[in-house]
Amino acid sequence: MPTINSLDDLKKVREEALRKRDLKSASGQKQIIIGMGTCGIAAGARETMKAILEKIERENLTGISVTQTGCIGLCEMEPIVQVQVGDSQRITYGKVTNEIAAQIIDKHIQGGEIFKEYMINL
Repeated sequence: MPTINSLDDLKKVREEALRKRDLKSASGQKQIIIGMGTCGIAAGARETMKAILEKIERENLTGISVTQTGCIGLCEMEPIVQVQVGDSQRITYGKVTNEIAAQIIDKHIQGGEIFKEYMINL
């Protein structure tokens, strides 16, 4: 946290926070969130995340942020991957293998089509 000694410092911190928020919610921004709780890791979430990052790098895809989160609460469906494009609804996929992760990127991230076969209805 930066040191705030004046009103100008506070304004700068606020502007930076707003800028970061706007970047995250920018229309067209694509987010992939991988559940990395204990059950997810045991079910292979690390390998799934690695496969996603490798595919993005291999195909030189841009505008995609990949993050991890803790337990999503659906242990029996791990590894879990959530995808959100811009302001659209977040879609949750379960039992995501490396091959399914590649298909999610191809169909959902690049093609804009929800991959219903592995979608979890929350």
